[in-house]
Amino acid sequence: MNISPTSRLSDAYLAALQAYFDHGHQAGLGAAQEIGRESVAIGLETLDLARIHHQALAKLLAANGGSGTREKFTACAAGFFTEAITPIEETHRIALKANSDLRQLHAVLAERTVKLAEANRELQQQVAEHATVETALRNSQQTSSQLLRDSRILENHLRAMAHQIISATEDERHKMSLQLNDEIAQTLLGINLRILALNKDVATNQAKLAQEIADTQRLVKDSTYMISRLAHEFTNQHES
Repeated sequence: MNISPTSRLSDAYLAALQAYFDHGHQAGLGAAQEIGRESVAIGLETLDLARIHHQALAKLLAANGGSGTREKFTACAAGFFTEAITPIEETHRIALKANSDLRQLHAVLAERTVKLAEANRELQQQVAEHATVETALRNSQQTSSQLLRDSRILENHLRAMAHQIISATEDERHKMSLQLNDEIAQTLLGINLRILALNKDVATNQAKLAQEIADTQRLVKDSTYMISRLAHEFTNQHES
């Protein structure tokens, strides 16, 4: 017939407790701790060992009658039981410590997860901003090319005006020359300077880029209108 581990432990507990009564504290306390380690090995808890203790104590008290003996046995048995449950309680402390460490680990992992999510959002934002800057650069390059084309158109208009001035009278040439110096030449110079500044700002200052392009475009429109007006006035004068 097979005897369960708990039954064997109960028999060992009874024998060790009897030896503790018979031979004194030091011999019995080592045996009590060994029984505690065996209890841990087979999965017993403090309450399980308490039941085994009370059963063993009841048998010993029944076999040793007298009230004085009962009090002595009960007091000694309490010390034995305290030693016996020490390995179980130590296991509980280790388990509690491990559980506490696990909770701290979970907290650290949760914090790192939040930080990782924040870093991921920042990275996505940087990627989006980089794409926006690239788009702005492409647009500025296109605008700069258009401004250069407009500048060449203005130069062609100036050549045509110069040809008309050569064909006009002295007074007309003088008047046209003054107008060119005061209005068109200054405007064209402003356009060229703005184009140079625009090419530098593309790489260094995105914030002012849009306004600079708008101002330059306005100058181009004003200059074109000015040239058309002067050409019209000169044509009317020449025909009269």
